[in-house]
Amino acid sequence: MFVSCGLETNYSRLQTPDSKLTPMVSLFHEVSHQCSRITTARYSTSFASAIRLLHKDLREPVYNIYGFVRFADEIVDSFHQYDKAALLQEFADATYKAIERGISVNPILHSFQRTVNRYKIDLELVDAFLNSMRMDLGQRHYDRSGYEQYIYGSAEVVGLMCLFVFCEGDHQLYQQLKPHARSLGAAFQKVNFLRDLKADHEQLERMYFPSCDFRNFSASEKAAIEQEIAQDFADAYAGILQLPVKARFGVYVAYKYYRSLFQKIQRSRPQRILETRIRIPDYRKLFIVAKAGIRSQLNLL
Repeated sequence: MFVSCGLETNYSRLQTPDSKLTPMVSLFHEVSHQCSRITTARYSTSFASAIRLLHKDLREPVYNIYGFVRFADEIVDSFHQYDKAALLQEFADATYKAIERGISVNPILHSFQRTVNRYKIDLELVDAFLNSMRMDLGQRHYDRSGYEQYIYGSAEVVGLMCLFVFCEGDHQLYQQLKPHARSLGAAFQKVNFLRDLKADHEQLERMYFPSCDFRNFSASEKAAIEQEIAQDFADAYAGILQLPVKARFGVYVAYKYYRSLFQKIQRSRPQRILETRIRIPDYRKLFIVAKAGIRSQLNLL
């Protein structure tokens, strides 16, 4: 685990205002951001759509966060023909150097460090995320403690990074909304686990849910997991209502999309989610956005 306090001792983590930069450096900032935006759009159309519903001031930093976590996740999930441990370590080292220096020639890391430094995102969140990625390199089954640690690092901290952006320096609001942001991240991740149960087992030999066996996944086990997810969603919704206006609608749409996916999984027998990946069709996603827009206009979120 990297020690974040050392970075803050030697560097102020203050970003030079863009108005003082040369045109070519400003262009590099823009190109780097475009890389993060394209990464988000290509890997997750749902999240990209939700980000576009945030206030324009918030879109760039959230794209930058997603680009970073997506690349790290790709290393551990996709690069099977390479030394994944070495690649992840190099990626982590480069991440911390980028944050220290305030620049990186890797456009994904450059755009991410700009967001970390601008919003003073707690580096413990970066530490926890990278630690969960390391867990994916070797761990195949989890007990309750490992499961909770993994979810915190792989999903909850991503929500907390975004919350730093949404609160725009309001530390009191951040602390108030922190438990709700963690619940939303946990709900999203657990839904992903259920949706990807077949792929995780067959392609990656993973089972994240504690004490569950893919070959004997029962209706009672599924129901227990769903009860946990339902509570996470309820806790998260209470926080969404308290988000700043700039962030509320985009986060609400992401919440509604995942709730819709979760409800479809709830209606599915255990055998079906072991055989296929449950999806929400595009027309349904458009309906979710339209309905959410109407509710927002009527102040009925």
